[in-house]
Amino acid sequence: MASARLSAAEPGAGVKAATRTRLVAIDALRGLVMLFMLVDHVREAFYAQHAVTDPMQPLLIEPALFFTRITSQICAPVFVALTGLAAYLYGRSHSRKETSLFLLKRGLFLVFLEVAVVSQAWAAQKFPPTFWLQVIWAIGICMIALAGLLYLPRAWQIALGAVIVCGHNLLDGVTVSAHSPFFVLWSFLHQRAAFEIGAGVVVKISYPVLPWIGVILLGYAIGPWFAREMEPALRIRRLCAWGAALIGAFLLLRLANIYGDQPWFYAGDALRTVMSFLTLTKYPPSPLFLMPMLGLGMILLAWFEAWETKRSMAWLAVLGGAPMFFYIGHLYVLKAFYFSGLAIWGANQGHSFGVGHVYGIWFLSLALVVPLYLPTARFARLKQRRRDLKWLSYL
Repeated sequence: MASARLSAAEPGAGVKAATRTRLVAIDALRGLVMLFMLVDHVREAFYAQHAVTDPMQPLLIEPALFFTRITSQICAPVFVALTGLAAYLYGRSHSRKETSLFLLKRGLFLVFLEVAVVSQAWAAQKFPPTFWLQVIWAIGICMIALAGLLYLPRAWQIALGAVIVCGHNLLDGVTVSAHSPFFVLWSFLHQRAAFEIGAGVVVKISYPVLPWIGVILLGYAIGPWFAREMEPALRIRRLCAWGAALIGAFLLLRLANIYGDQPWFYAGDALRTVMSFLTLTKYPPSPLFLMPMLGLGMILLAWFEAWETKRSMAWLAVLGGAPMFFYIGHLYVLKAFYFSGLAIWGANQGHSFGVGHVYGIWFLSLALVVPLYLPTARFARLKQRRRDLKWLSYL
């Protein structure tokens, strides 16, 4: 570990190094998630002729596309959990009231960002007829919820988060019709739906927020593991142990085929059967969707802390240091790239412009990494240099 290599003659140096190591690991994991997200969004932009719905259909989708889609499944669970962890770390140097107010303001800002900026990027229209409330909206609502829930005792936060994550599938049978006064509220919380708000404008809720509130609570609850006084070796052991436990519990519960998601089935050959086993519900995320993704995220976080000195960790940490800048930037770059290709070469994949094979998704993703990395790195350095500009913390 970095702290073990520091001289004992430097008072406080070990604490500073341990602090730097754990924060680099958090940013590096966030950066890796952003790269997986980029691949998935390149798929959506340039492989539209092979639309993938959720849950995916293991009998209908080509395996290469299926497993390309699988790589992105870690993104939302890990990012929401890290948002909770970041809120705890923010609270270490601020009062509970200050932390709550920051979460409330940032949450409202993210909701505004989803509607005013992100929806425009997806629709490529100034006033799109449909607003999709997706992951940025969900994170914003989770932050608003956490602004109040952080006043609960930590044991209650853990219990509530676990009950929501593990038990919300019991609510799947509760459906509310569009004529009910509770339709919109239940759609926000658990029932993926769409509704018109007037003048022909439709709101579609892709990310019902109830299970994500459970995830952000659990991310906040593990915050003490990342306190400065926590021994790094102990933190790494805990992350690995709990991560392995979550993945193991997923395997046992999935094999039992009795709860947590739609049943898997024998599909006639081994590969398609594995695909069925891995077909999990994301909208809203089932317990079996969340368990392995959160478990893998914890293991990666432990490994990244152990590998902090590797150059790749610093590279990933730069992307994770300005995630919102990268997120918004990549959406508009993808749209500009798509419409430029459409204007120059025309529709080459049915009615759309895109690539004809799955390997093209990965090639385009790799080609976009450097053009996106450079401005993100500059902005991340600006955030570090100009801490006096409070508005930068929102990006």
